[in-house]
Amino acid sequence: MSKRKVTIAVSGLNAIDSPGPGVAVIRALREAKSFDVKIIGLSYESLEPGIYMHNIIDKTYHIPYPTAGTDSLLSRMEYIHSIEKIDVIIPNFDAELYSFMKLEDTFKAMGIHMFLPTLKQFEERHKVNLPEFGKKYDIKVPFSRNIFSTQEIFTLTDDFEFPMVIKGKYYDASIAYNFEQAKSYFNKISAKWGLPIVVQQFVHGTEYNITGLGDGNGNTIAAVPMRKQYITDKGKAWGGISIEDKKMIDLTHKFVSQTKWRGGFELELMKGQDNEFYLLEINPRIPAWIYLAVGVGQNIPESLVNLALGEKVEPYTSYDVGKMFIRYAWDMIVDIEEFQQISTIGEL
Repeated sequence: MSKRKVTIAVSGLNAIDSPGPGVAVIRALREAKSFDVKIIGLSYESLEPGIYMHNIIDKTYHIPYPTAGTDSLLSRMEYIHSIEKIDVIIPNFDAELYSFMKLEDTFKAMGIHMFLPTLKQFEERHKVNLPEFGKKYDIKVPFSRNIFSTQEIFTLTDDFEFPMVIKGKYYDASIAYNFEQAKSYFNKISAKWGLPIVVQQFVHGTEYNITGLGDGNGNTIAAVPMRKQYITDKGKAWGGISIEDKKMIDLTHKFVSQTKWRGGFELELMKGQDNEFYLLEINPRIPAWIYLAVGVGQNIPESLVNLALGEKVEPYTSYDVGKMFIRYAWDMIVDIEEFQQISTIGEL
């Protein structure tokens, strides 16, 4: 019996040292058992490698940066939809989610489905709001403060000791061991992502992540924990191993049931020297290492698409422990004509 064909648009096609989730999400969708796919890439820059991966992406379109506003995004998506008849969009960047969430009802009226967090969920899990989030849901989080100028750094010693973590409101985090480093990271990160800057207590321990999927009604559809095996200088996992940890699974169920989380997510955790897990960040979308979840038996992107389409989705109950992912880079040879076409016409 032939499977239905679903046209899915996916963003996050970049592959820098902090790679986007797009290519991993597309690989997962290509392996879906419940449907066949046509993949439409959504790119922001002409050098995103996913654009040129014709074996997994059928066609790519440029879309405007989030700073251009929702009207520009809507206009561009109306054009793309008129050609491709998109069924589902999976946005994969934190910075673009707000625009897509604002347009969710408009897209739905066009026949385009998404399965994203609500605006309330998105706002309350922000790094700048994490201390209040921890108190509200009784989840341990490191102490943090939001600052708006480099002068405030010198007032932090009443609440913090070095090292301390300097974080952007969307991306980037660096560990500062003195005032000069803290000022340097403040200037660098604020220039890129704006204010405020989050200063967070440094927790000594081992880093863990867990990715999952909530159905919006308090039920956990999927949850796969991993321990970081290799970490880049930006703190990104370049290798990790699936583990069995009841505390992490219980924490995830608690997070999903209390917040009634809707959509994919990643919890970044630190297991402190007191053997307790501290929540460092909540990423409100599928992470770049999502293919590990597929490899251990939980195809989270496939389940997310089915939820977006209103299908009944049964929760995953198991996964393989002791499977590793190791990220690598390789060089593609691309015709300059393709680069020129996506750069000038915005389609490839």
